[in-house]
Amino acid sequence: MSDGHTPSGGSARLNTGVAHNARVWNYWIGGKDNYEVDQQVGEQVAGMFPIIRDIARADRDFLGRAVSFLAGERGVRQFLDIGTGLPTADNTHEIAQRLAPDSRIVYVDNDPIVLVHARTLLTGTHEGVTSYIDADVHDPDAILERAAQTLDFTRPIAVMMLGILNFVLDAEKARDIVRRVMAAVPSGSFLVLTHPTFDDELGGAGQIPAMKFWNENATPPITARAGADIAAFFEGLELLEPGMVSCGQWRAEPGSAVLVPQYGAVAVKP
Repeated sequence: MSDGHTPSGGSARLNTGVAHNARVWNYWIGGKDNYEVDQQVGEQVAGMFPIIRDIARADRDFLGRAVSFLAGERGVRQFLDIGTGLPTADNTHEIAQRLAPDSRIVYVDNDPIVLVHARTLLTGTHEGVTSYIDADVHDPDAILERAAQTLDFTRPIAVMMLGILNFVLDAEKARDIVRRVMAAVPSGSFLVLTHPTFDDELGGAGQIPAMKFWNENATPPITARAGADIAAFFEGLELLEPGMVSCGQWRAEPGSAVLVPQYGAVAVKP
């Protein structure tokens, strides 16, 4: 693999006895890359908070619309996907390279099971480039240093942070991560972000007991945030229409929008 890591290196860290977010999320969207413990915790959370499957699907659909918009309408040819999760249908590189075969995509994750499946993510077009970095969102400097081996940081980059900052429990640390990454990309770059909320207007109150159960029974620990705190991630950036909304409603086709307690937005760096 391009970064020198091997699937066997990742499997040494693989703990199949504890439910893990990437595998449970995979279970919720109908994937096969999960274990019995993930299914059990996934069912328990879904019983407490039935909309969780809708959130998972809405988040995935948001990714598709955002990448299609940026590659198709904004001419973006570089994507830095931090916290990519397990590969499923229509991953970032597949959507981008379908519209623009010369697109360059760097995936970042530190989940051992994602590392095992990373070769699936590395099959892109001949014209473009797709690479994978085994790195932690808590170490943005390492991510940027290694991403620069594939991406041209003098040209616009779309930074994808879908459902990842909710695993950075300290709010100031999470804001600092976004600031560091966005400071490294040039004007005309984009931040694409989703984040769970407990705001009542999006139906988020049910997140609180479900996340408490998750943190007691699965890994890594997670947090939801108020809309105002999520909006702070976009400080210094210009939100594109329709702004920060439920991710199921962001540029959704008429009649297909779904209200879920997960904010989504795309912003451009002036």
